[in-house]
Amino acid sequence: MKYKKIAVVMGGPSSEAEISRKTAEAVINALQSKNYEVNAIELNPQTIVDDVKKSQCDIVFNAVHGKYGEDGVLQAVMQMINMPCTGSDVLASALTMNKAASKRIFLSAGISTPKTMFFKKIDDEKFDIKQQIMDGFDLPVVVKSVDQGSSIGVFTAKTEQELAEGINEAFKYSQEIIVEEFIKGRELTVAVYGNKEKRPMSIIEIVAENGVYDYHNKYTKGCSHHIIPAPLSEKLTREIQKLSVEACEITNCTGVARVDLMLSEDDIPYVLEINTVPGMTETSLVPDVARHDGIEFADLCEMMLEMVEK
Repeated sequence: MKYKKIAVVMGGPSSEAEISRKTAEAVINALQSKNYEVNAIELNPQTIVDDVKKSQCDIVFNAVHGKYGEDGVLQAVMQMINMPCTGSDVLASALTMNKAASKRIFLSAGISTPKTMFFKKIDDEKFDIKQQIMDGFDLPVVVKSVDQGSSIGVFTAKTEQELAEGINEAFKYSQEIIVEEFIKGRELTVAVYGNKEKRPMSIIEIVAENGVYDYHNKYTKGCSHHIIPAPLSEKLTREIQKLSVEACEITNCTGVARVDLMLSEDDIPYVLEINTVPGMTETSLVPDVARHDGIEFADLCEMMLEMVEK
């Protein structure tokens, strides 16, 4: 046992705080079943350093989704007090949390990703954002705020009116948005684990009851189905797993990360984004695929601790 006393940090001011607490609850129960001493800490930005120190923990298990947990802030604070923390480091977390930054990295590295346009809120004073999108894309398109997770701030626009509404809504969540071409096809995800040597787990195909894998369908039991392994040819399976590992290598993700992709109708895979703090609830993808690959949930949580270097 590399670490004995664990502080599971959760919640905070993020729009994903509720899901974060569900992840933390599952992780705490799992680690306690492995005889770890576990403390739960609600993320309060003003007191987090004192709270972690008071817990006298050996390591922080980062269960914070979204703001502060996935953007590198918690990792930076823990680094300053020499406290080990699960997951990717500051830079990798910041890059992958910001969809605009990670998209630019993918494009520059030749990682297959949907065609994208980038806009800042101040651009609306200089030109007609909606018209630029209409000039550059055929509808439908996908409008995304750059720094949210769990499908929050993501809108599919099939008409000009929906596009205008999607732009306005996405800007409510962040000062920058991206607009992607709509890839019609199959929704896939690949969990990648490891530090220097990264390995993919089996590919999951996600099928939502109403065809949209949104916040509700992600976290409501029975509203989406995970097909493991995704029914793909051996060649295509290898190609998608290789692409997922390459995406994690170019962004330097460590620990366990989840790569979300679309597979077009002509079997071209496209990386959408990387999640460095993937959900660990009973309906979450990573625990599901790990179980299929022979890794029970408690062992997965322990793996995530063991991958953190002292």
